[in-house]
Amino acid sequence: MFRLAPSCKDRRLCKLLPLLQAHRPLFSAAANSLQISPDCLENESGEIDFDVLFQSCTKLHHVKRLHALLLVSGKIKTVFSSTKLVNFYANLGDLSFSRHTFDHISYRNVYTWNSMISVYVRSGRLSEAVDCFYQFTLTSGLRPDFYTFPPVLKACRNLVDGKKIHCSVLKLGFEWDVFVAASLLHMYCRFGLANVARKLFDDMPVRDNGSWNAMISGYCQSGNAVEALDILDEMRLEGVSMDPITVASILPVCAQSDNILSGLLIHLYIIKHGLEFNLFVSNNLINMYTKFGMIMHALRVFDQMMERDVVSWNSIIAAYEQSNDPITAHGFFTTMQQARIQPDLLTLVSLTSIVAKLNDCRNSRAVHGFIMRRGWFMEDVIIGNAVVDMYAKLGVINSARAVFEGLPVKDVISWNTLITGYAQNGLASEAIEVFQMMEECNEINANQGTYVSILPAYSHVGALRQGIKIHARVIKNCLCFDVFVATCLVDMYGKCGRIDDAMSLFYQVPRSSSVPWNAIISCHGIHGHGDKALNLFRQMLDEGVRPDHITFVSLLAACSHSGLVSEGQRYFHMMQEEFGIKPHLKHYGCMVDLFGRAGHLGMAHNFIQNMPVRPDASIWGALLGACRIHGNMELGAVASDHLFEVDSENVGYYVLMSNIYANVGKWEGVDEVRSLARDRGLKKTPGWSSIEVNNKVDIFYTGNRTHPKYEKIYDELRNLTAKMKSLGYVPDKSFVLQDVEEDEKEHILTSHSERLAIAFGIISSPPKSPIQIFKNLRVCGDCHNWTKFISQITEREIIVRDSNRFHHFKDGICSCGDYW
Repeated sequence: MFRLAPSCKDRRLCKLLPLLQAHRPLFSAAANSLQISPDCLENESGEIDFDVLFQSCTKLHHVKRLHALLLVSGKIKTVFSSTKLVNFYANLGDLSFSRHTFDHISYRNVYTWNSMISVYVRSGRLSEAVDCFYQFTLTSGLRPDFYTFPPVLKACRNLVDGKKIHCSVLKLGFEWDVFVAASLLHMYCRFGLANVARKLFDDMPVRDNGSWNAMISGYCQSGNAVEALDILDEMRLEGVSMDPITVASILPVCAQSDNILSGLLIHLYIIKHGLEFNLFVSNNLINMYTKFGMIMHALRVFDQMMERDVVSWNSIIAAYEQSNDPITAHGFFTTMQQARIQPDLLTLVSLTSIVAKLNDCRNSRAVHGFIMRRGWFMEDVIIGNAVVDMYAKLGVINSARAVFEGLPVKDVISWNTLITGYAQNGLASEAIEVFQMMEECNEINANQGTYVSILPAYSHVGALRQGIKIHARVIKNCLCFDVFVATCLVDMYGKCGRIDDAMSLFYQVPRSSSVPWNAIISCHGIHGHGDKALNLFRQMLDEGVRPDHITFVSLLAACSHSGLVSEGQRYFHMMQEEFGIKPHLKHYGCMVDLFGRAGHLGMAHNFIQNMPVRPDASIWGALLGACRIHGNMELGAVASDHLFEVDSENVGYYVLMSNIYANVGKWEGVDEVRSLARDRGLKKTPGWSSIEVNNKVDIFYTGNRTHPKYEKIYDELRNLTAKMKSLGYVPDKSFVLQDVEEDEKEHILTSHSERLAIAFGIISSPPKSPIQIFKNLRVCGDCHNWTKFISQITEREIIVRDSNRFHHFKDGICSCGDYW
């Protein structure tokens, strides 16, 4: 069974008992392997001192040689030595040898069974631990003791097993043992039955610190912060002092309940009773202050620590990472390395987020390689999810997908992360495809995070019917009042053109935070309802909800879409002066867009030049878009020069500059810009429009002639165009950005994707019924005018969502007031 060590000719073991003379070579090899002098291995009676050998075993092959020595010496028959081997094998990571050794013990006592159960629990093999307990009680004929129950109660993963073991506790009379009772409290709280745990706690005749700590920790795990603080008050009234474990249990409760006063009072207690230098306590203080956003307090605790372990460093790194200060967080990681503290799995979880926030693609590969070399993908799915999220946030979505596919285990968070990654990178169709794959996995159940991930993707493509199905599942799973899920539903209805439904749902959800307000203000903004968006903001303030930086992004965008220049300026100043919110690049981008859309190009350019931060591509892109609308070629050239420096890979900017040149007939400029894009390997995103008819989504590209009904579509377009011309419609051929003949320009306009989709909707739906289409690019001016005529001729409401906003056409009028 065992591979014995090679013979050794060392004669220093000649003093050993004659009984072991035949086994001297093996014993000598074992002693030499453990680097122990054989003279030290005899006890007073001249026998081998196996305790010394056990204490010296630090590697698996040491234990195997010692096991062989025990076999040949006959000492393996003692239960104590055999059980020690069971524990040693498990501690060194070989659970199979541990179980094999256990199975070959002839006479097992309670200590042996307890050891095997504990081995399974320590190794994370919880179901095996419970099975071993049942085997113990049913087959051994032995009576469990109070050491048996704490580990097996910890291993319970379903309430049925927990109740069965509780019955055994009652039957054997161990219910008032403080360790067993504390384990029962933990078990019931883990299953969300804090009321059962509380009854057990109240019935306990004697309660030590462990019992109080178990109840506090149980309430904390169940999310019952108020009850946990009540237990703490009871504990102090009964004169029981808080120990480090009590403090470490209650500090997360203070953060969970947003009770900064209790947190500060407990910190005062810690200082008064000399607990501030306890490593466990200090680490929890850092975490508490981090959750309160009091980063300087967390830093002060960290600086005052006499001793720091990897948890301390992880806590301060995570504190700055969660406070959106990735540079400082990375600095602490570097200092940690200089202090020769080895990073663990949780360090790398924070580091992946830091690298993503720093947009550091080069170091992302180094982090990924570090994790792979240590085999951590096999240890915990959390690190795999973090790497997927890192690549997705860096925009390297193919790498994110590759890591996801290679994960040995995928949980629901893995799927949610990839769905979110696709959606946030503008790949809504791919996000929906991954969600459908997830639905086919029977072992994965969608949760709150799944709905929050997939609803934005449905919003992006206008998949209202699928979004309604998700809404039904949300109702079924009682998540209607979850603020994040409900907010995504509000956003989905608003962006799918159902603004009234969005408002109705908005008034049904909790509105104590800024999250749902931001969503509904944004929805009204993209529908061109600027005044309604401002009224909602005033209502938000009246209800005592404090706006955040996202609120003002939504508000400024709403002002931009509606041409409310003076109001936008006022709210930009209010954000800083009344609410102390420092503008981000998105706020500056909204202001440039606000000025630019209104035709104040000089103001927009001056605003950019006076910005306290370096403008990014979104800022110059907003100015270039405004130059395209108002035909300012000179300022457009300035904006494009900056854009080609900061974001030379975005083909949209080349298209905009090309269009500006085309508008004024400067075809050499068009050729120059298009040539520059081709040299860089960039291709224009093709324009497409989609429409849902009879539960089927049809997508049309410009000039599409592959649709089964394309002949009927073009016939309808010719008839409609003839009727429109009789009402005064004149095609605006300046929106044809190609150097072709005039007759060809009108044909190109007629084949724009939005016109094909609208014509298909007309021939495929009942007369006078509404039509809704989605376009991936900004609708051109001539198509906008054309759709107004169509709404009048057909007596239909036509809703068009382009890349910027919604247009509601009815009776020849658009909701945007021709301002977009």
